Amino acid sequence: QVQLAESGGRSVQAGGSLRLSCAASGRAFSSYAMGWFRQAPGKEREFVAVVSWGGDSTYYADSVKGRFTISRDNAKNTVYLQMNSLKPEDTAVYYCAAANTYRIVVPSGYNYWGRGTQVTVSS
Repeated sequence: QVQLAESGGRSVQAGGSLRLSCAASGRAFSSYAMGWFRQAPGKEREFVAVVSWGGDSTYYADSVKGRFTISRDNAKNTVYLQMNSLKPEDTAVYYCAAANTYRIVVPSGYNYWGRGTQVTVSS
C-alpha cells in the first residue's frame, strides 16, 4: 500500500506559478513511477505528467509541455509539479498517482491515488 497526499494548490492569476507536492508513505516510494493528473468540472481526468522511478525520465501532455516540470526526491518520498505560465484552462483538481509501469497516461494504469488539491487560475 502507498498513501499519497497532495498539497500546494491555491488560487493564482494567469501567468503565475505554483509548485504542487505529493508526499508518499507506505511501501517503497522509489519502486513506483509517479504521475500527475487533473480533472476540471464536468470533464474526465486527464494525464499531465509522469516521472520514472529514479527521476531520470519524464513525459508530459502536450498541453503542459514547456510550462510544467515534474520531479521527485526519493529521499523525501515526494514528487513535485512545478507549474509556470499558468492559464485559466489549467484550473482543475490535481491528483498524484503511483504506477508499477512508467509512462502510463491513462488513469486505469495507476494503482494508488491521492485525494487531490485544487488549482484555480483566474484571468
